[in-house]
Amino acid sequence: MRLTDFTLELDSPLRTASAEILEREGWLVGLDPDVDDVPARGVGEATPLPGWTESPSACADALATARESGSDPDAAEAPAARHAITLARADATGRADDRRLADHLAESVGFPTPGPAASVPVNATVGEGSAAAAARAARRAVDDGVQALKLKAGSRPLAEDLDRVRAVRREVGPAVEIRVDANGAWDRTTARRALDAMADIGVSYVEQPLPVNDLNGHVALRDELPVDVALDESVREFGIDRVLEAGAADVVICKPMVLGGVDRTVDAARKARAAGVDPVVTTTIDGVIARTAAVHAAAAIPDVRPCGLATGSLLREDLAPDPAPVERGTIDVPGGPGIAGDAFDDYVFDDCAFDDRAVE
Repeated sequence: MRLTDFTLELDSPLRTASAEILEREGWLVGLDPDVDDVPARGVGEATPLPGWTESPSACADALATARESGSDPDAAEAPAARHAITLARADATGRADDRRLADHLAESVGFPTPGPAASVPVNATVGEGSAAAAARAARRAVDDGVQALKLKAGSRPLAEDLDRVRAVRREVGPAVEIRVDANGAWDRTTARRALDAMADIGVSYVEQPLPVNDLNGHVALRDELPVDVALDESVREFGIDRVLEAGAADVVICKPMVLGGVDRTVDAARKARAAGVDPVVTTTIDGVIARTAAVHAAAAIPDVRPCGLATGSLLREDLAPDPAPVERGTIDVPGGPGIAGDAFDDYVFDDCAFDDRAVE
């Protein structure tokens, strides 16, 4: 198992209600049939995000343990490490079988025919900033073909957040979907006020309005207010089964790096659909290999809602050229086989090519 470490700087700091992200550190995983127990070459990516997955040092240890055990994913139970190894193995299987990763994922959990989609709709994220700046960013995204917007909230007074959401709604009109992500910043009283006001604005759902541990509070919000509740951090904390059993969400956010692989992501989506809950696939601001794999995972989910996969532009540079760029609000799924054929091989198996990776 070949491991190559990398660091990717963000184009600008990404601020959430609880943290600021400046760069992404991770490892490329390469499996070769001449060395590893795989039928063809396979590539994967581990990009841990502390607070969401294991730490970078724990990820490195898990990958090293897995390499010593013959790239056994069960030896890398840390989520980002497992994501990389299981992805590389699935990529190798797809290449050997001449099948897209999306086809393999859909079949593995029993999603119905006619099979995975050819493209996936995406949302655009409108970050922190003034109401005027948010409206301008929303207008640019809609002019580019995006029909779903996610606004970050929770790091400022509620009145200012509501002003931003209203400004965006005035700018884009009633047909564009608006979502709001509070990252667990509100208490129950503030969340009730927020969701009540956002119902009047036409917000489709509010993501993680309450702290991660407050499942009962999210159940109460669903019962009391007309805006849907989406859970993200709580899925990480409790797991998909407990969130669904509690009836705490109308929408669940499924992050492959956090869940430990695209296989677990599609299985979580299957469970959510069976419970009448919508899954939405998003990244953790990953490199292009993990991001492309997340596109396959989203495509494997029938009639998936716009997903948070348009994150490549947040990186100052990427691991390799993107085989699945955003165009007019959608991402076409690479034709394969595997993740994207041999599109990433030079960057995983050739150190010189990786050092000379293109700036996006």
